[in-house]
Amino acid sequence: MFERMLVGKIENRITVGIVCFVGIMVLLGWAAINEGGRMASLDETYHARAIEAGALLFTTNCTRCHGTDGRGLAGYAPGLNSPMLFGHDFYPEVTSQITELQAESVGLNTELNAPATTAERKTEINTRLAEIDTQIQTLDAPRQTALQAAITNGYNPQQPDRLKELGWVGTRDAFILTTLIHGRPTSINYWQNGAMPTWSQTGGGPLRTDQLEDLVAYVENWDKGDQWTLDDLFAVKAFPILPADPAPLLAEIDLLKKSGGNIPDAVGSDPQAALTAISTLTGDPAHGSDLYHGAENTLLGKTLVCSGCHIQTSNGTGPMTDGTFTRIQDIRLKDPVLAGFTPEQYIVTSILQPSSYIVPGFQDLMLKDFGTKLAPQDLADLVAYLKTMNQPQ
Repeated sequence: MFERMLVGKIENRITVGIVCFVGIMVLLGWAAINEGGRMASLDETYHARAIEAGALLFTTNCTRCHGTDGRGLAGYAPGLNSPMLFGHDFYPEVTSQITELQAESVGLNTELNAPATTAERKTEINTRLAEIDTQIQTLDAPRQTALQAAITNGYNPQQPDRLKELGWVGTRDAFILTTLIHGRPTSINYWQNGAMPTWSQTGGGPLRTDQLEDLVAYVENWDKGDQWTLDDLFAVKAFPILPADPAPLLAEIDLLKKSGGNIPDAVGSDPQAALTAISTLTGDPAHGSDLYHGAENTLLGKTLVCSGCHIQTSNGTGPMTDGTFTRIQDIRLKDPVLAGFTPEQYIVTSILQPSSYIVPGFQDLMLKDFGTKLAPQDLADLVAYLKTMNQPQ
């Protein structure tokens, strides 16, 4: 009897063990089957967090040049929220046909200039070259008409892919990341706000590598694939510029100055001297508004686009534009640090020496070179415009 009971218990344990083993194997199989989905979900969560972190970094560090919406600021930096960065061509068939015709034209011109080319063949080549020019114009005319608003801002419809324009053969992620790491030291030659600095701590910048990768994720998140529209293209305020030699332009400006041309001197960085310079001038608030919003260049040919950081009705990288003069009178000048300041002195100092007083709640991110971009009349006009920015009653 005892032996039968012992055998029964052993059999029960064996049964339980088998059931447990089978259960474990089923669970392991289920986990293995679903591991890909679980890892994909974790990747999506990590990527989403990287985009969120990148958005904050972009707002803090990049909007003053690339705009709060990432579409660039004329004279400051190109748009990143742009179909051109992501290589979207609105007229791929036209681009392809024109590229083929241009390649044929290059080959024919080489043959035309070859010593062995006969007169008869040269006549044939010239006839074909004329036909190619006509074909290109016929193909390009509708595209030029449709994209004219973007072309006016610097868009080249024949080369709608920024990476191809630069001959970049790596990935877009790598292009954005290396640009952040190394900066663009030569961009001082073709963007008015100066060279793009390095943002990597390895090069003396402020951001860690993981933060740079978050910025890349945020910029890449703007990609719409095949869903880009012409409205997206027309919303871009500045397109990339191919590096250019500024020497001829600088020489021309220098010649105009030496020959008594009418290019005025910059106002400089000394607020008191600037106040003296504009004391006899009458400011034009309408022109000041145009300068402030980038609708017109300064007398020195520079674009300001103050509204890129100072949004009209809400705080951006800098304080909002509306109510500026009221806040100066009612709040700013009551700070003991600004004792004795006049409203005009506060405005001029804020423009020419923005680091001397930082409005509470904001960072010292304003560009420091406005004194090199403004003629005295420009400054007087800006002051006149900002004095109209009172808080609505």
